[in-house]
Amino acid sequence: MRFAPAAAALSLCLAISASVINAGAGDNPDARATALVAQGQAALAAGETQAAVDAFEAALAVDPGYTPIFIDLAEAARQQGLQGKAIRYYREALERDPGNFAAISGEGAALVEKGALEKAKRNLARLQSLCGDACPETVALQSSIARGVPARLAADTAAEGAAVSN
Repeated sequence: MRFAPAAAALSLCLAISASVINAGAGDNPDARATALVAQGQAALAAGETQAAVDAFEAALAVDPGYTPIFIDLAEAARQQGLQGKAIRYYREALERDPGNFAAISGEGAALVEKGALEKAKRNLARLQSLCGDACPETVALQSSIARGVPARLAADTAAEGAAVSN
């Protein structure tokens, strides 16, 4: 009982110092993590999505506070056709950095690929209000929305409809 106030003060001090340390974690990424991210981006550019995902996940294990890794993981998931997983990665990046234009645009493009055009248009409006119409991320999302839902989704839907009617 005599040590309760001192223990509470010590706990508060440790909590504050831990939050200060974690707050700056994303500013200076670990060199190993940046090397793994570069390796993953090279694999992604070469079309080796699983190798890219492995490199990005290793980078995330090395430096869990480095937000851009989530955007790279989302891009890899989109290339694998896993738009739902990509959206989750984009949202994780947005939780850490709410003003991340690449995450807003990428989430919007993944929503278009999934068929959720109205939600993608909300992302577009958000981007336009944050960075304007000339911003590269805004232009990229506008072109994704203009292209519309990919044809493979329409074909999958038609095939599912035919299978259900049989």
